[in-house]
Amino acid sequence: MTSSNLGKDLRLADQLASPQPQFTAEPPQLSRRRAIVAGAIGNLLEWYDFAAYGYFSTAIGLNFFPSDNHTTSLLSAFAVFAAAFFVRPIGGVVFGHVGDRYGRKPALLLSAGLMTVSTFAMGCLPTYETAGLLAPILLVALRLCQGLSVGGEYTSAAIFLAEAADPRRRGLTGSFAGIGAASGILMGSIVGAVVTGLLTPDEVREWGWRLPFLFGIGLGGFIFVLRRYLSEQQVDETFAEDRAPKDDRSPLRTAIENDGSAMVRAFAMILGLAVSNYVVFVYLATYLHTVIGLSQSTALLINSIAMAVTTICLPVMGALSDRFGRNRVLVVTVSNLVLLSWPLFLLLGGGQPVPILFGQIVFAVLVAGYGAVIPVALVEMFGHGSRCTALAISYNAAMALAGGTAPMVATWIVHRLQISAGPGLYIAVLALVSLAAVLTMRDKTGSTLT
Repeated sequence: MTSSNLGKDLRLADQLASPQPQFTAEPPQLSRRRAIVAGAIGNLLEWYDFAAYGYFSTAIGLNFFPSDNHTTSLLSAFAVFAAAFFVRPIGGVVFGHVGDRYGRKPALLLSAGLMTVSTFAMGCLPTYETAGLLAPILLVALRLCQGLSVGGEYTSAAIFLAEAADPRRRGLTGSFAGIGAASGILMGSIVGAVVTGLLTPDEVREWGWRLPFLFGIGLGGFIFVLRRYLSEQQVDETFAEDRAPKDDRSPLRTAIENDGSAMVRAFAMILGLAVSNYVVFVYLATYLHTVIGLSQSTALLINSIAMAVTTICLPVMGALSDRFGRNRVLVVTVSNLVLLSWPLFLLLGGGQPVPILFGQIVFAVLVAGYGAVIPVALVEMFGHGSRCTALAISYNAAMALAGGTAPMVATWIVHRLQISAGPGLYIAVLALVSLAAVLTMRDKTGSTLT
């Protein structure tokens, strides 16, 4: 070997041993923003699907549960809506375990994939007329799959966002979980308004109700790809110093033993949000159409405006909680739900579009204040090792009991008990329970997550 070749080899070895510049590393600020978008956007698909089901529940009831009594068909459709919520705690345990044991990213990917497939399949289902009893069985099966997915989605996203946030802006960042959910309901409402505006009532009942579910495939695919390239490195590094040593117990056992009382408090805190959210933004469109007499497109248009107001208010309320504390914002919004829900429903019952719009906007602002702050307040209640499991169980149990059943209970109150403003009283009662729980919560605004 010549001396010149030996020199070249030594220079090459020295270059290989030296640290190489990393041209592909993403700036921390850009990484944080991408994490926020990826964490929040999955909720859009989840709530888009649930909203679409609620808005087209009349057509779904007639196609899958035909009856001479339309109220019976509607109650059957809302019963299936509720069934999806009762498996959410199971989804919370499953996805909570994945999030606590294997990381937040796998939980987010699995929930988005399952929701995308089941939403698209909803639009392809045969009706009772063509498949008999198989049709409602398949409908229930897909709703259960969607319930499992949602059981892990919202809480996993809220936790991911809160853990990735600057503690000084955790309320604002955490509110993006609510923004994703509100945007999904808004998108479902807009699609519903377009479909019912362009098609005749017979066309909507026969095949138009399928369109919102079929459109979900594009949205779901985009969300899955975005999350596929999401990195947990930033979150892992943020908590490297603050995490407690790894617990050998299962996350479920750890959650129950360490955070049992906090889980009960969290359950109570969520009841008012669950019932108000699903009465105001899912049931109310059906109520305004079937009870008050507005056209379905007008009811959905009013709902869309209210949801737009909610989406705008969510980050504002989240930022206010960073400035004034979680407790103060929650006490103001929840106490106003207690006081105003009944009068607002009396206003909605007047049948005039402008007062109805005003009433629903007031509801939208109150639900925004509630929904923006509650995810972060709950994340701050639990430790890292069991946070996904503890929050998923308490959140989804409350949603199953009060949220999933809300449209069905509201329908029963209005049509069976003949109390047109009764859903407002129902909201007020459960909000009062939540208010009592909020008043016992320790405010940890700005504190370091453990």
